[in-house]
Amino acid sequence: MLKSIIEYQDYRQYILDYYTERKRCSAFTWREFAKLAGFASGSYLKLVSDGKTRLVEEGAKKTAIAMGLLGFEYDYFMLLVQYENAKNDQQKKKYFEQIQEITSAHKVKLLGSDSYAYYESWLHSVVRELAPNMPGAKPLEIAKAIRIPVTAAEISDSLNFLTKNKFLTIDENGNYHQSDKLLTTGRLNFVSIPVHSLIRQMGEFALQAFDDLSISERFFSGLTMGVTEKSYNQVMEELKECRRKIFAIVSAEDEVEKICRLNVQLFPLTKTIKKQSTEDPSSSEV
Repeated sequence: MLKSIIEYQDYRQYILDYYTERKRCSAFTWREFAKLAGFASGSYLKLVSDGKTRLVEEGAKKTAIAMGLLGFEYDYFMLLVQYENAKNDQQKKKYFEQIQEITSAHKVKLLGSDSYAYYESWLHSVVRELAPNMPGAKPLEIAKAIRIPVTAAEISDSLNFLTKNKFLTIDENGNYHQSDKLLTTGRLNFVSIPVHSLIRQMGEFALQAFDDLSISERFFSGLTMGVTEKSYNQVMEELKECRRKIFAIVSAEDEVEKICRLNVQLFPLTKTIKKQSTEDPSSSEV
C-alpha cells in the first residue's frame, strides 16, 4: 500500500514507490509511466528516481498529475521538487515552512522537524552537553558557565525544548541526562538548512575565540596546498576518519570538564586549473 505523499521528504522516493506499487499490481513499465507524464524519453522518470537527473517545474507538474496527485498532495509534491531545486538556504527555508504548514494542517508529524529546531540554535547543542554535567544547576548557573553571553530565560527555554523533544531526560532529583550519546542527521533532507546555519554561527564563535583566548587554550592551524581530485578525496576521507576517532576518544570519558567545539574545514580556494599542453602553439614565454 503506497503511503501518502506527505509522509515523504524525497520526491524521488515517492516516484519510485509509486512505480513499484503500480508494477506490483499490473504490467506497468517505466516507459508507460513516462508516456503518461508526457515525456519523450521512456527512461526519464527512472533516471529521476535514481538521482541521475532532476525534475523541473513543468516536468514536476506533469509527473504529479500522472500519479493522480490532487489538492494538497499535488502542492506538497511540487514543494518537495522546489525545495530540492532551491538555489540557497533562504529559499529552502521558505519551501520547508510551506511543507510544514501542509503536514501540520493534516496532523502528520514531519520527520526531522524536532531536529530542524534543534540545529536552528547553537545553544541547544551546548546545553545538551552542559546540563547533564552540572547536576542540580539552575538555568542562571548554566548560563554563567557559557562563554557566549546568554540569559537564564534562554537556558530555561532550551532545557524545555530539549526535554520535550527527548534530547534530554530529567530524573526525580531534577538532574538532566542525555537520551543518546551521539546525534546524527542521517538522511533527513530538511535538517541540512539549520545545520548550515549552525556551522556559520560556530564559525563566528571561532573568530571570537581566536581574539579572546590565549594560544594555550585554543588550536588554530591551516595548510594551503595544491591537490588533484584524487588526493582531495583522500584528504576528505582522512578528515572523516579523524572525526570518528576524536569522537571515540571523548565518548570513552565518563566525566566532562568543559564543552568544546571542533570545526574542521576543507574547501577549494580556486577553480579547477586547466593545464595547457606544452606543445600548444598558442602558449608562449614572457
